[in-house]
Amino acid sequence: MLLVAALCVILSALKTDDATPEPYLLQYPANFGGRINVPKDNPTTKEGVQLGRMLFYEKKLSADNSLSCASCHEQKLAFTDGKALSIGVDKSLTSRNSMALVNLLWVRNFFWDGRSASLEDQAVFPMTNPHEMGQSLDETVKKLQQSPMYVVLFKKAFGDANIDADKIRKALSQFERTLISADSPYDRYLAGTYQPTAQELRGMNLFMEPPAPERGIRGANCGHCHGGPKTFKELFHNNGLDTEAKDPGREAISNEAEDRGRFRVPTLRNIALTAPYMHDGRFKTLEEVLDHYNEHIQESATLSSFLRGTSNEKGGKTLLLNKTEKTDIMAFLHMLTDSTFINNPAFSDPNKSLKQ
Repeated sequence: MLLVAALCVILSALKTDDATPEPYLLQYPANFGGRINVPKDNPTTKEGVQLGRMLFYEKKLSADNSLSCASCHEQKLAFTDGKALSIGVDKSLTSRNSMALVNLLWVRNFFWDGRSASLEDQAVFPMTNPHEMGQSLDETVKKLQQSPMYVVLFKKAFGDANIDADKIRKALSQFERTLISADSPYDRYLAGTYQPTAQELRGMNLFMEPPAPERGIRGANCGHCHGGPKTFKELFHNNGLDTEAKDPGREAISNEAEDRGRFRVPTLRNIALTAPYMHDGRFKTLEEVLDHYNEHIQESATLSSFLRGTSNEKGGKTLLLNKTEKTDIMAFLHMLTDSTFINNPAFSDPNKSLKQ
């Protein structure tokens, strides 16, 4: 009954007399920049986004019908799952922490190791990995073909009722490109509509500023890797977690020794909601993360140059932020929480209201 009701809701919002999918307007602040990543063969349409949203929450995409994409990417947690490592259909743990899905429109290298160059390519891995959703795309196609609702939705999105793996990838990607976060207090500050507290301003300055003790400038140097309006850069770094990396990280993709233990720099948007942290989820709190960068960087051959010799004291071996400075930085990090994003009904399970 839920599927029938959901179909009625969806079809009532679609133009049944127009077979051409309607373009979806991707809206974002000008300071985010126009270097977006939308393949020419997969333009974003309203019908494609609606189908992708349905598929994102569809448990039929997993081998035992128990998991959907949303199982490891919950909206209330900024599309993470609150676990160090996620649990797959075979009850084993994934090898890395579930990354936040946010502002993917600008991303060009997906996963912690950057193995995928597009959302369309990325979508295949979790669906088919035996330790995640564990189902072949052929089997997923068979399941969806048995649903009259999906036959209609695929026809609306792609012009014909034939369901195939390529269209599944494309629809999921279209929906994920709409997951734009741009209304945090930090965004409103940049737009001139939010006045930060004195503590938030101090934390922001520390976050962006490289320390220069010889000139009396104190800073945390976070902005070197995380700076800018989108609060992420397309970088891979060894951030000093281990002297000997257990996980090769980027090296497994590039086959370059200098990439040993390097991982993609994740976005800090909604970072207060996405614990635990790091590629292996080893840190439970943001305070632990800050303590790591302040006091516990581990030397290794591939340690990021940005983390070497960085200190707020002349001759210091570590960052040496004081307790007040740490608290100020935490206040700024909480400015990155976008409540509009995590509560946006356009991103939620389309069947949610029917299930309540």
